[in-house]
Amino acid sequence: MREMGHTPMRDPYRFLAQTPVGNRVVKQLGLPNPPRLQRWTPGAPVVDGTVLLGSADGGRLAGPVAAQLRTLAVPVSQETEAAQRLRALVFDASGVTGPAGLVALQEFCTPRLRSLEPNARVVVLGTPPDACGSTPAAVAQRALEGFTRSLAKEIGHGGTVQLVYVGVGAEQAISSTLAFLLGPKSAYVSGQVVRVGAFGAPAGPAAVDLEQPLTGKVALVTGASRGIGEAIARVLSRDGATVVGVDVPSAAGDLETLMSELTGDAVAVDITTSDAPTRIADRLRHGHGGVDVVVHNAGITRDKKLANMQADGWTATVDVNLGAPLRITESLLEQHLLDADGRIIGVSSIAGIAGNAGQANYATSKAGVIGLVDALSGRLAPRRITVNAVAPGFIETPMTARMPMVIREVGRRMNSMGQGGLPVDVAETIAWFANPSSSAVSGNVVRVCGQSLLGA
Repeated sequence: MREMGHTPMRDPYRFLAQTPVGNRVVKQLGLPNPPRLQRWTPGAPVVDGTVLLGSADGGRLAGPVAAQLRTLAVPVSQETEAAQRLRALVFDASGVTGPAGLVALQEFCTPRLRSLEPNARVVVLGTPPDACGSTPAAVAQRALEGFTRSLAKEIGHGGTVQLVYVGVGAEQAISSTLAFLLGPKSAYVSGQVVRVGAFGAPAGPAAVDLEQPLTGKVALVTGASRGIGEAIARVLSRDGATVVGVDVPSAAGDLETLMSELTGDAVAVDITTSDAPTRIADRLRHGHGGVDVVVHNAGITRDKKLANMQADGWTATVDVNLGAPLRITESLLEQHLLDADGRIIGVSSIAGIAGNAGQANYATSKAGVIGLVDALSGRLAPRRITVNAVAPGFIETPMTARMPMVIREVGRRMNSMGQGGLPVDVAETIAWFANPSSSAVSGNVVRVCGQSLLGA
């Protein structure tokens, strides 16, 4: 069985920087010093260490958070013992109702940052600014974004910092988000803003198997034969899903081998053909009775500066990356093959957020994936179908390994982690969105980029 991508593509600089001599040289010259990231391994706990929980006066989330973390078997403390090493800090800032109250963040974090272990986690919880009852409260809650993004660039040692806005009524529906953001599955996700309960309170917290939360679910993954798609298929299968993998006919051999290994189902079809939505829908209906999770991962690049771009390079990229996902999604929805509590997950890119020279076509298509999230998340909320996207940054794949060395090295270092991510980092984020306990997580675009210095 092949690995899911825990071993990165060869990064000579990173490995040199972690040797005693290399580490000294890197520090003396002030060069990037990529930390060793801790990723999840089978049998590991949700959080390996103690979580310290704090709250501003009037916070509404500390109690529900403590209860949900204990359900996840996460050790929670509300007091810092002398010389205690901490895995994570969680601060409930929902009670901050004006700028003066923001000092509570500093007073909680400053004395404890040096007590954090490597690969630590910091999660700040707040109230969506548009749900606040006053202008000062809305201003203060929006200010939390600047705090978390800045601390994410300071924390170092593989640590991450996130902000979670929890809607009123969704206080009991944050367990899957806490488990993901506080644990090693979020190794390459940092500086992100997540919204839980943006479209109203969920039907109720789902009771799921913590080891295999997707047991009994059917997951469709396009572009599944290799790279990020393969990692997605493996992680969703690991979590209990029956995977229906889709890829072009030329990749049928690799696809069938992978699906056989995962006890899944292979569909060899070009998703841009006119009959592709029907063929995929028919396989899901007759072979599986429907689908629970749809992951639009298939994508291509046809890079050229716009002045040199031909029409076919534009249309092929936009149709594979955006047109086909839209047609497949609408077909599944029209035929009611994606039932209540379903998940639609798109793979965007930081190019769709920040743009990229020579990739106007690609960035257009990936920004369109974000548009798909914006358009569908509210529309499908009454059917309890969530819609989210991931936006990967520099991920170590065979494609990036073929880049010119200088471009590849710049891509690897242009983030707070100083290194590329792995396909499994994207897959773990998708698995969090797919989790039945993530029923209140919708309308999000989460960058899996080690807090890239490009984009918001």
